[in-house]
Amino acid sequence: MQEEIIRDIRKRCRMAMNGIASASMRGYGLNYKLNFGVSIQKIKEIAARYGSDRDLAEVLWLDGTRELKILATLLYPIDLFTIETANRWVAQIPNQEIREQICVNLFQTTDFADNIGIEWINSEDENVRSTGYWLIVRRLLTKAFNRTIQLDTFQYIWEDISSENTSLRNAANLFLKNAGKVTPQLADQILEKVIIFKDSENPIKKEIYDSLSFEFEFFYGH
Repeated sequence: MQEEIIRDIRKRCRMAMNGIASASMRGYGLNYKLNFGVSIQKIKEIAARYGSDRDLAEVLWLDGTRELKILATLLYPIDLFTIETANRWVAQIPNQEIREQICVNLFQTTDFADNIGIEWINSEDENVRSTGYWLIVRRLLTKAFNRTIQLDTFQYIWEDISSENTSLRNAANLFLKNAGKVTPQLADQILEKVIIFKDSENPIKKEIYDSLSFEFEFFYGH
């Protein structure tokens, strides 16, 4: 039965294939074993044809096909998704697109999202940290985050915001932008830390200060 479902999924993905979109993704560095270029909306429509199924989701997640990985994040039953599974899956995220999809479709909906997000932000693994930042950003944007943000507990954040790893750098900066909107005090703490970048000759570091200060000035109206 499971094999039949997977064959049906592959058939529907081939029918919705968009070669131009697939080529464009490769140009942006989103490499997969196989990529049909199917739109996210279409993938959601395909997912709606099937019921939630943990075993099916596990098989789809291990597949190297873009659409099947995204479908896995849509079909895993939330009530059966454990911290152990989350820690296993986070180490297997191949790129930024899947990182964003799994945070939106799966990680942020768990009742342990805040705990694992904070834990991942302090991971030694850069890719895991990137996912942690993205997850907490999602929780902040949906106003679901229910913990106190303590910047001094994040041991890598001030290095990550200027990292050569683009995905990590962008994730860390996005986290700070949203964390600073929680309270004016947090915004002030963040700006105090990055003030050293204000007149930096390094364009990346200067942009960090400029973008954060602009964001907070606009948000708080001063």
